Amino acid sequence: MILNENNYLDYDFTGKIIIFPTDTVYGIGCLYNDIDSIRKIYEIKNRDYNKPMVILCANLKQVTTLIREGQKVPSYLKKYWPGKLTIIFFKNESVYDIITSNRNTVGIRIPGNKISLEILKKYGPMVVTSLNLSNQAPITKYIDIHKFHDKVDYIIQGGDLYEIPSTVYDLTQKKVLRQGGVVIQGENHD
Repeated sequence: MILNENNYLDYDFTGKIIIFPTDTVYGIGCLYNDIDSIRKIYEIKNRDYNKPMVILCANLKQVTTLIREGQKVPSYLKKYWPGKLTIIFFKNESVYDIITSNRNTVGIRIPGNKISLEILKKYGPMVVTSLNLSNQAPITKYIDIHKFHDKVDYIIQGGDLYEIPSTVYDLTQKKVLRQGGVVIQGENHD
């Protein structure tokens, strides 16, 4: 079912897989504690289970519910979040191994897209990955997402997106894994 930006919050996304715009590309996602939908996303994308997915959050409070107790969230993140920066943290026991490919870390981002943030505020953290088949370019044009309409529960309309991917910074190793739209400079990366 196709939803628009006026009615998407009227629907219940519990137990559902949705396609929606983020601040970089179109994403496909589900609630982070819905293991059946997470498995289905891997199948839809033909994604290798050794490739972890990220969790999108609405705010720092949600982030802290997913990371290892005592792990510090650097204050400089407030400068970049919401935005195109994914941070790798040590995960806590609430994050399923299937999301992280059995790693003890998890990638987390607070997106800067209004639709994404409203969904995350209402439903909580979501497992999200770019909308595409594995090893193909992420989908950025709204018209192209319709080839997935029969594989998901809801598609949320959005315009064409022309953004480069998020920067991925591994806080546990203190290094950039992927340089994207955000450049972290002059920060104490603790």
